[in-house]
Amino acid sequence: MTNPSLTLEEIKQIIFQLSIQEQITLIEDLEEKLSTTQMMQLAETGFSEWNDEEEDIYDI
Repeated sequence: MTNPSLTLEEIKQIIFQLSIQEQITLIEDLEEKLSTTQMMQLAETGFSEWNDEEEDIYDI
């Protein structure tokens, strides 16, 4: 969820006002989210062959 009233530069300024520990926590949280997102995108490519509509035998 994004707030269209904030620019990226404004978000950076807010982040830089956080304590060092809060910034570290934020970085860790972002890394985890990005890692999960990347893994999900990678996993999707492995299942693309299963998206054959002619073989949807379980659709009733």
